[in-house]
Amino acid sequence: MSVLRQSTKPTTTGRTNFAQVLLNNSTIVLFVAVFVIFGLSSPRIFEGNTLIESVLNIAKQASFTGIIAVGMTFVLLTAGIDLSVGSNMYLSSVVAGLLMRYQGFDVIPALIVALLVGTLFGAFNAFCIVKLRIVPFMVTLGTLVVGRGIGTALTESKQIDFPRQMLDFGLISILGIPMPIIAFGLVTVVTFVILTRTPIGRQVYALGNDVEVAKKAGIDADRVTALVYIVSGFCAALAGFILIAQIGRLDRSFAEGKEFDAIAAAVLGGTSLFGGVGNVLGTVVGALLIQMVQYMLQFNNVNLYIQPMVRAAIIFMAVFFDSLRESNLTRLKRRFIRPIEN
Repeated sequence: MSVLRQSTKPTTTGRTNFAQVLLNNSTIVLFVAVFVIFGLSSPRIFEGNTLIESVLNIAKQASFTGIIAVGMTFVLLTAGIDLSVGSNMYLSSVVAGLLMRYQGFDVIPALIVALLVGTLFGAFNAFCIVKLRIVPFMVTLGTLVVGRGIGTALTESKQIDFPRQMLDFGLISILGIPMPIIAFGLVTVVTFVILTRTPIGRQVYALGNDVEVAKKAGIDADRVTALVYIVSGFCAALAGFILIAQIGRLDRSFAEGKEFDAIAAAVLGGTSLFGGVGNVLGTVVGALLIQMVQYMLQFNNVNLYIQPMVRAAIIFMAVFFDSLRESNLTRLKRRFIRPIEN
């Protein structure tokens, strides 16, 4: 007869431990490596004022990607996916833009409407997933197309130029910190507290680790699933508004492909595509890493045709490291449980 017992022997060597530390902190390692490599290729970036300006520019430009990536983190933690965030950004910004242009809405009322549209967008995804039991990939792929189609119909494929007050809103700063960075920081703090200090945060992790066990523990899986897609929709709408406040205009291609940047940022930050593993702070570092690469490429005048290839390579690395982390976790679990004979 065989039984299972926990092994008391060391299961890893010093070399393996070091490799594990590097793997678990791959985002920070990549961040430092990219910064040093590009910095050495263009030493001007290490100069005082230039360095400060570069850091602020990277954080500012990463703000909208970081916000949608934070919302995506909630979804990925439950082993879900939201491919519709780019269309959500587009549609919510279209509605806000039309109200500002033709109904005379001020910035704050337009922001509230945009957030409402984005939240409803996320709620529709949640309804299809929770009540209709459709696979998240198919639901969000469908709303990706439908959302952009509705936005295109509303604008008739014409560009929307936002009033000057929108750009003024984007230029607001407090103690020298631009408004997009402040919004990014607030979202990060609030979502970090939710995931680490509240019962709903623990339920999100539990659901991602094992749905059946979570249900047996009394967790309302449908409610938690619906919540994460609503949060993702809210974050997407806010990110779209923040981006519009920086550029002041919107066209048919607005926010196309941003879902892939969001997924890449979250996974680079340590959030697993298999659910149950990840945190908001890692996602923030992932978003900053992606934006830093793009900024450094532009700073060094790299060919425009090569830049998308570099970003694609980053997404590949994100999925690759996630696969390595998942495989390593699986091996470690097997090492701690081993059969013995009586």
